[in-house]
Amino acid sequence: MKKALIAATAAALMFPAAAMAERSGEEVYNTKCAVCHAAGVAGAPKLGDAAAWEARVAQGMDALLATAKSGKGAMPPKGTCMDCSDTELSAAIQHMVGNAK
Repeated sequence: MKKALIAATAAALMFPAAAMAERSGEEVYNTKCAVCHAAGVAGAPKLGDAAAWEARVAQGMDALLATAKSGKGAMPPKGTCMDCSDTELSAAIQHMVGNAK
C-alpha cells in the first residue's frame, strides 16, 4: 500500500494536470506577450495595429511561429514564454493577428 501511494504521488508530481493543459492564445498574450506588444516595446507590433502586422501576416503563420520561436531584434526566443508549446505560441500569435484586423 505504501509503495503504491509513493508511486502515485511521484506520478502526480511529474505530470501535474495544470502543466499539461494548453493555455489559450489570449491567456498567453495577457500573461507573456502583452509585456512588450501592448506598448510596442523595442518595435514590437502592437495588439490592434493592423499596419504593423500587415507585412508580418503576409509571410504566413509558419513564418510568424518560426520568428517567435527563434526571436527577433530585442525579442528573445519564445519572447517571455519559455514554457510555451508551439501550439500555445501559435494561439498567441493568432490572438494578436486576429486583433489587428
